[in-house]
Amino acid sequence: MAEPALLILGGTTLAVALARAAAGLGIPVIYSLAGRTRPKSVPDVAVRMGGFGGAAALADYLRQKNILAVVDATHAYAAQISENARLACHAARRPLLRLQEAPWRQMPGDHWQQVANMTAARDTAAKTTARVFVSTGRQAMTEFADDRRCWWLARVIAPGADLPALSNGQYVFARGPFELADELALLREHRISAVISKNAGSTATYAKIAAARELSLPVIMIARPDAVAAPMVETVANAHAWLKDRLG
Repeated sequence: MAEPALLILGGTTLAVALARAAAGLGIPVIYSLAGRTRPKSVPDVAVRMGGFGGAAALADYLRQKNILAVVDATHAYAAQISENARLACHAARRPLLRLQEAPWRQMPGDHWQQVANMTAARDTAAKTTARVFVSTGRQAMTEFADDRRCWWLARVIAPGADLPALSNGQYVFARGPFELADELALLREHRISAVISKNAGSTATYAKIAAARELSLPVIMIARPDAVAAPMVETVANAHAWLKDRLG
């Protein structure tokens, strides 16, 4: 049987921080990414790239790798991955913890319009404004590729063959964390009149929300999917403590 290990499903700032902290627990840590972007450096941690192929395949992986516990620290909107993790851990009888940032809350001066999904966000923007900053990740870009109702400024981490050309807009490539001054400069330079965002809850990407507030721009906020039924924490410290408990 394989040496016991811990599995962290990553792709967020919290996930990287937890992987680094968990490396000191005295047991191998596997940090798993979907494989769409280059991972941040995580010393002393094995990095796994690519999907598992569904819940059943993930359950087999947990058994084969002798995974003692799983932390799902994926993005708040990675609903299918989180559901697969829940089903796999149930099937393999492994404990599962959800590590997720608390959502952002509206503050005085914010002008948010809540919508249910990406399509609704795009259509809402097209009805009300002309130049839109889209910071929702590369998976959504097909929604905007052929839509000429607005000019779309789309930010993703890196170029790639999976990104469709925008018929009316452009890409900007950058990895957070982002500073308020830089976000203000970006929105002003491109004469942005609205922002489309997911409610990631991350401090690394909050500056765009603060910049929109300062410039009195509307933010079309896509609601989070329902949380998976699993124990949940919002801090690396609490997730680290949970892992220590699992190790006895």
